[in-house]
Amino acid sequence: MSQQEERPRVDEADLQWCHESVQGVSRTFALTVDVLDEPMSSYICLGYLVCRIADTVEDASHIPPAEQAALLDTYDAVLDPADDTEAEAFAAAVEPHLPADELTDDWAVVRDSPRVLRTFNSLPDDVQEAIVPPARELVQGMATFVERYEDEGGLRIQTRSELEEYCYYAAGTVGNLITNLVTRHDVSTDRRQRLYDTAEEFGLLLQLVNISKDVYDDYTAEDNVYLPAEWLQDAGVPQEQLVDDDHRANAASVVRRTAELAGSFLDDAQTYLETVPLRDGNTLEAWAIPFLLAVGTLRELLSRPEDALSSTGVKISREEVLAVVSDMSAGRDRDALGQLREDIEAGPYHRTLSSAD
Repeated sequence: MSQQEERPRVDEADLQWCHESVQGVSRTFALTVDVLDEPMSSYICLGYLVCRIADTVEDASHIPPAEQAALLDTYDAVLDPADDTEAEAFAAAVEPHLPADELTDDWAVVRDSPRVLRTFNSLPDDVQEAIVPPARELVQGMATFVERYEDEGGLRIQTRSELEEYCYYAAGTVGNLITNLVTRHDVSTDRRQRLYDTAEEFGLLLQLVNISKDVYDDYTAEDNVYLPAEWLQDAGVPQEQLVDDDHRANAASVVRRTAELAGSFLDDAQTYLETVPLRDGNTLEAWAIPFLLAVGTLRELLSRPEDALSSTGVKISREEVLAVVSDMSAGRDRDALGQLREDIEAGPYHRTLSSAD
């Protein structure tokens, strides 16, 4: 994104469109944006959309890998403050790859990326400086993985270390982005260190939960396999047959293993929540809600890992989501997080509330 001598003023219509776009792109992240106050709500909204544009391109199985990588490189140049590449150049490059049949909310954001980036460029300089480096690291990491598996047609994660590398680029960077934003002002050295020590783990938790529950859709819709080949081999499951009925039980053991890896990051994620500064519109519920929903999803994954291997899928009920959102929005403080986590690990939270009544 080219430097400008004078930052443009925020266009309220563009900003409102960005907030509406998040609602269509990600229900989970929309919950976060909705329970943040301004100005943090808009900072996180724009930061998320900047990252989501790259994520949509990386997930596009209909685009040849070499062209995906080239698009990501162009997008990275747009974000680079030292580069003169304009957002319109990326939009023009991606235009031939827009889905011809139906433009989803994700692809509408990609198509209108100049509008997203124009709005982003109107944010305060220190906000842009907090977002751009981790966003570019995310984009560059995705390009690396696309190029790495260019001959495969889709991603085929081989080892646990590679899985964690991918999750870092996809979500650990976002944890650092959030931390950059909330530590822009005075934060003690100890507190800052504790946040950065746990930010990536918070991101890895959320990403690994998504990978564990979305195995079927990732493979059938996007031709990506994130369950490590070495783990599947240990279980006697060919990577290209992980959703076959003949391998259901053994593949489910690998889903469970991946979910257990996700669970290993719960303590660090909770520490992050117990440490994060609450100012500039930042709120505890914005980050506690996705954390607690991840806890509930892990509970369901560990109970029925085989469901992740079919169109049945793994998710928590709408009633539980509403119960978590309602309870956190009622003013729960940090001291309640440990008990809330235990309650959700034990069973659906809306039933726990009903029992308490």
